Amino acid sequence: MHALIKYLRGSRGMVISYSGGLDSTFLAAVAQELIPGLTRCVLLDSPLVPRRTIDEAESRAAYFKIRCEIVPFPILGDEEFKKNPIARCYICKKRAAAVLWKKAAQYGMNDVVDGVNCSDYKEFRPGIRAADEEGIIHPLAECRFTKPMIRAISKERGYPFWDLTSAPCLATRIPYGHEITKDLLERIEYAEDFLIDSGFYQVRVRTHGNLARIEVPESDMPRLLGDRDKITCRMRELGFLYCTLDLEGIQSGSMDREIALF
Repeated sequence: MHALIKYLRGSRGMVISYSGGLDSTFLAAVAQELIPGLTRCVLLDSPLVPRRTIDEAESRAAYFKIRCEIVPFPILGDEEFKKNPIARCYICKKRAAAVLWKKAAQYGMNDVVDGVNCSDYKEFRPGIRAADEEGIIHPLAECRFTKPMIRAISKERGYPFWDLTSAPCLATRIPYGHEITKDLLERIEYAEDFLIDSGFYQVRVRTHGNLARIEVPESDMPRLLGDRDKITCRMRELGFLYCTLDLEGIQSGSMDREIALF
């Protein structure tokens, strides 16, 4: 923590790219404690982000008395992004950086930072390269924080979000090369909301045309199979003709396996 505290106390003002997830909320909470007048959070709102996530992010910001502005982010207006290329995340982060820097100028802040940490470099994250190119700083990574460290320190400090699971954007549920549309994103969101409301707190609904592939932890598989009639019925109501359970369980970046096909 010493390196992070030193970094934050040396800041002349920062905009935090905030999602309400573990990493950016941890950074925002510590910054609010150390430099409350020099911290602003910006949450970019688009169809890529579930409404549940927006509501929870607002609640966490309010809990820590963090100044947070929700800014519309019309990324679906970008035709290249909608084509869903392998560089999708890179394109998105480039567009997001422009919005964040504009807000930083409005606030009179010198830096734009995010919650990227050392663990993120172990996965396929082209968005990190885009952020680097746009001058966005990664304080947690620079101070050698990993995801387990962030979780452990959050628990130690009594932060109520310490056990949050990751919640990547809804576009990650769609295979590369398949068009990203508002309708499809909404169907995925409604499907996951249904499963979350049914008690499956860690879940992904990946789509493959008219098939919905559900990922849950192995421990939840028996219960999900027990509810298969209700779940299948809801998936069909949402336009998925077929519904399947991924026997490998929930996995971060499972769609990235398809990169080799391009």
